[in-house]
Amino acid sequence: MLSIITQNMGSLCSKQRRCNEADAEENAQAAEIERRIEQETKAEKHIQKLLLLGAGDSGKSTIFKQIKLLFQSGFDEAELKSYIPVIHANVYQTIKILHDGSKELAQNETDSLKYVISNENKDIGKKLSEIGGRLDHPRLTKELAQEIETLWRDAAVQETYACGHKLQVPDCTPYFMDNLQRLSDSNYIPTKEDVLYARVRTTGVVEIQFSPVGENKKSGEVYRLFDVGGQRNERRKWIHLFEGVTAVIFCAAISEYDQTLFEDENKNRMIETKELFEWVLKQPCFEKTSFMLFLNKFDIFEKKVLKAPLNACEWFKDYQPISTGKQEIEHAYEFVKKKFEELYFQSTTPDRVDRVFKIYRTTALDQKLVKKTFKLVDETLRRRNLFEAGLL
Repeated sequence: MLSIITQNMGSLCSKQRRCNEADAEENAQAAEIERRIEQETKAEKHIQKLLLLGAGDSGKSTIFKQIKLLFQSGFDEAELKSYIPVIHANVYQTIKILHDGSKELAQNETDSLKYVISNENKDIGKKLSEIGGRLDHPRLTKELAQEIETLWRDAAVQETYACGHKLQVPDCTPYFMDNLQRLSDSNYIPTKEDVLYARVRTTGVVEIQFSPVGENKKSGEVYRLFDVGGQRNERRKWIHLFEGVTAVIFCAAISEYDQTLFEDENKNRMIETKELFEWVLKQPCFEKTSFMLFLNKFDIFEKKVLKAPLNACEWFKDYQPISTGKQEIEHAYEFVKKKFEELYFQSTTPDRVDRVFKIYRTTALDQKLVKKTFKLVDETLRRRNLFEAGLL
């Protein structure tokens, strides 16, 4: 009997010991989780939140891709290959816009004959327009690329391209048309430049974390950059991102002063940008938020402004050209810059005038310029942080 009681007591002690060990292990795990949460909370406090805003086709998503290339590991082969259907779709959609646009101009313009596609290319045009209108586009073959090139070289299509501001002809058109043979190769893998030119409408929200001084250096700030859809129907998704923002980077495509919106062909793109910038500036949650204005697509602007009058836009109707060449380009740019500066101060209440506001001339496709610009943005925000901490 005594041996049975002793055995039972031993068994109870063994169970108790196991329970204590399990509790200790559980407590240790809980403590480790708490420690990690505390570490992550501290780390989060040091991460600066940047919001990339702008109207559709402002180039902000190209800026976002440049950040990935510049300050992260870039695109691996699988990511590059994932852009093949996107790039091929861009090609088909572009040639459709040009073909259909030529027919529209031939019907509506006074000098309509120059927009009439030659008889030998009409069947090719009809075929390519049908492909471009599909939801699923075929892979670009050498044969199709040759047909696209033939239609692209048609005099009527070239005349239509020259009137691209009246249509929704994308900026990537000449780049992709000049590279059709390479894009149609059976072993084609997109280059980084191809990816930068590829047009994908941003829907929802995408984010990236980076440091402008590189991931291996501890001295730089860490930023979390959010890119959101620019089209009107996407903007309702912005609101929940507005809290706790360090800086808003607002992209304005200054080359689009004579173009209309993709989603509303009665609305001038620059007027839409003006109204959107004004609305963002007045949001209560941005009372102390820094504003970085990127006057983007300068590369297109400097070519266009000498041919298409800046005062074609209602907002710029008081613009007066003073010269030609580079001097005129600079004059036009400074005029646009001043308009945005005036808008900023008109839309900023007296209690917000001390928030940081900087303007940068940008070309989203120029990697060196984007890198330089973000270094300047980083420097500006670090100085602001030091000032707020009383160290400057």
